Amino acid sequence: MSHDVFIHKTAMVENNCVIGSGTKVWVNSQVREGATIGKNCIISKDTYIDSNVVIGNGCKIQNSVSIYSGVTIEDDVFVGPNVTFTNDKVPRAFNKNWIITETFIKKGASLGANSTIVCGITIGEYAMIAAGSVVTKDVEPFTLVMGNPARFFSYIDKEGNKIDKRYDGHE
Repeated sequence: MSHDVFIHKTAMVENNCVIGSGTKVWVNSQVREGATIGKNCIISKDTYIDSNVVIGNGCKIQNSVSIYSGVTIEDDVFVGPNVTFTNDKVPRAFNKNWIITETFIKKGASLGANSTIVCGITIGEYAMIAAGSVVTKDVEPFTLVMGNPARFFSYIDKEGNKIDKRYDGHE
């Protein structure tokens, strides 16, 4: 762990995790063994980062988010307050042989407050998920989805502005 990582005194950071320089882990957060968090991230209060989760550089994980094993978050991703991730397609308390289903959040994506991200999907580069949406299938890059289940609403540019046609990230 780098020297310039801030870990609040109430946070619980287990051994054998990697936290990049400039990252801050705030009040009542837990980071499990094997997790990797990049540089200059904010892990806000009451968050849970499970074993083997990967979070890239420059991410903002807002209050009360739980990120479970099998989730990979690339650089510059915003995860709004109370976002919910899953990692089990067939959750049963009595299933001893359950399998983690991976989820990928690509560079620059934004996940709105209280959205639910069902496991096994990929959210594309710079995509946006509207607050309260339930994402059950892949989201294309540079698109805004909303609703339950989340559906295409509009194309967006890198800054998140609504545009008339598909944007590929190049001028």
